[in-house]
Amino acid sequence: MSDIFKPGDIVLTRIQFADSFKIKKRPAIVLFEEFNNFVVAGITSNTEMEGIDLTKKEGAIKDSVIKLNYIFTVSRNMIYKNLFHLSREKKKKVFNELVKKLNVLKD
Repeated sequence: MSDIFKPGDIVLTRIQFADSFKIKKRPAIVLFEEFNNFVVAGITSNTEMEGIDLTKKEGAIKDSVIKLNYIFTVSRNMIYKNLFHLSREKKKKVFNELVKKLNVLKD
């Protein structure tokens, strides 16, 4: 697959968990890239968690949730591969949910 990752790509990357020093391979959505660093949001298969649903029909290995409260930066060499790309509609949903969360900065 291509080495160039675009916003809306679901990638397999190494991430560090917020509550430990463990680093594991996990899927994430690419939000944007700058200087060969990628800002991504984590994805979990725990469908009880809050976030944006991501289904097997859309390309996920199993039904999952995009967690917009778990955003981090990874370097290019931490991304193993591109798994699939989100539809235009799902990318719009991610954008709208991010804007809702960031609107608190307007005040």
